[in-house]
Amino acid sequence: MANNELIERVNTLLAEEFEKEVTDITPEADIKATLELDSLSLVDMVALIEQEFGVKIKGADVTKIKTFGALYEYIEQNVNA
Repeated sequence: MANNELIERVNTLLAEEFEKEVTDITPEADIKATLELDSLSLVDMVALIEQEFGVKIKGADVTKIKTFGALYEYIEQNVNA
């Protein structure tokens, strides 16, 4: 999957799910602040990403993924794992 395609899919999916503008989602933006996530909605986001891309995000990794750029990179590295 091309990086631009992955970014577009992630942005569209999260914007729709959390009722945000796609333009608010940028690689350097903080995920929790941009999507206004609490702990429960963070779990929802992880489940959504796992289901959509077929990746498993470990609990320890969730705390390390702070920006959308880090999320894109994580998905890209683990999508075929």
